[in-house]
Amino acid sequence: QVQLVESGGGLVQAGDSLRLSCAASGRSFITYTMGWFRQAPGKEREFVAAISWSGGRINYADSVKGRFTISRDNVKKTVYLQMNRLNLEDTAVYYCAAGRRVSGPLPYEYDYWGQGTQVTVSS
Repeated sequence: QVQLVESGGGLVQAGDSLRLSCAASGRSFITYTMGWFRQAPGKEREFVAAISWSGGRINYADSVKGRFTISRDNVKKTVYLQMNRLNLEDTAVYYCAAGRRVSGPLPYEYDYWGQGTQVTVSS
């Protein structure tokens, strides 16, 4: 069992940066692939980034590649999403997720989800 709590969201201007954090509880954190997803109003939840348990495999959605960086600290049981050069299309609720058998960017492959944190980018 893993509980996830996101933080770090907020209101920023286009071009600004934000760093999201996801704190996990549970003894098996290191065995999980961790992912970030986001959902804008009226849209489906979409994949943003994922990182394997060791950090050796990282994937990004094309829309954030080069601007966002995912990382994890297995000692602190925390996963991060550094978001740079934010634009209006990045406005969404951002969710952290954990999964043991993740092979792609599909939400149903993740077992546990946080409650989400709102990111709003203004012009």
